[in-house]
Amino acid sequence: MKISVIIPVYNAENFVSHAVESALQFDEVYEVILIEDQSPDNALQICRQLSENHERVKLYQHPDKGNHGSGPSRNLGMEKATGDFLAFLDADDYFLPNRFTAEKELFKNPEVEGVYGALGVQYYSEKAKEQYYRLFADRLTTIYKKHHPKDIFFGLIHMRGTFGLFSIDTLTVRRESLMKKMKILFKSHLRLHEDTEFLLRLSYYLDLYPGSIDKAVAIRGVHEHNRITKVDTHIINPAISRSLLWSEIYNWVQTEEQIPEEAKIHVKRMHRSFEIAKAPKLKKWKMVIKFLFIDYRSIRSGLYNINFKHSLIP
Repeated sequence: MKISVIIPVYNAENFVSHAVESALQFDEVYEVILIEDQSPDNALQICRQLSENHERVKLYQHPDKGNHGSGPSRNLGMEKATGDFLAFLDADDYFLPNRFTAEKELFKNPEVEGVYGALGVQYYSEKAKEQYYRLFADRLTTIYKKHHPKDIFFGLIHMRGTFGLFSIDTLTVRRESLMKKMKILFKSHLRLHEDTEFLLRLSYYLDLYPGSIDKAVAIRGVHEHNRITKVDTHIINPAISRSLLWSEIYNWVQTEEQIPEEAKIHVKRMHRSFEIAKAPKLKKWKMVIKFLFIDYRSIRSGLYNINFKHSLIP
């Protein structure tokens, strides 16, 4: 295997060296691609040192040397990658020694286009644990059971009951399959949940198989300045950001004729549920009444037969 590990770097001077070293421990890692995204700290200088000290580490910036976000940075990394397989890692996270153990066996089967695993968590300080333990606790981020690849997309959009999810840090894909089948990679206009949106579309286009789902293969590093946790919980109402996410998914599913109509209806309902959650109190009750009426009418007409409780997320 020749694996290209893509690491977007922003404001991660304290963590990026550990992330890179965790990737370099594997002989299968052909190259580590750092995309430095105009960090306000000393991350660029550290990335330069890493690329000078390690032949397999390659450093790039955006053509304008500006800040474009993790999505466009990963896109640039995929453009620069030359390995047969792609893996992703956030600059404040790291791989464990078993990161590619399952992949080495599974990818012997040419039908396997991608492999996902379980993500653990480490709190880098007591303050970080105090702030974010309620979000991550000590549990794994994983898909709970082994599923057929054709079920992954429907599970991730909550049409398979209690299903779970996987992280970008634990994904490995065939580069040829990804570039051939994905019309759009990471969407450049998304600054939150861009990885979730990408993984949902990826699970529809590619056949993804479970690797290690009951034991972590990578670790999410949680600190006081995590971008997603800080923005999502302290600045933006989570219902607003998730409404934007499901709006993107809804717009996309309308373009795919092969996606079943009941799945499209389900995605529309997911979006509507977050629209209700973010609305002012009086408007919210009016929307709930309309929502319930439409749901009842849909069930009676036979257009929608998915369990209601899996669609309306509190």
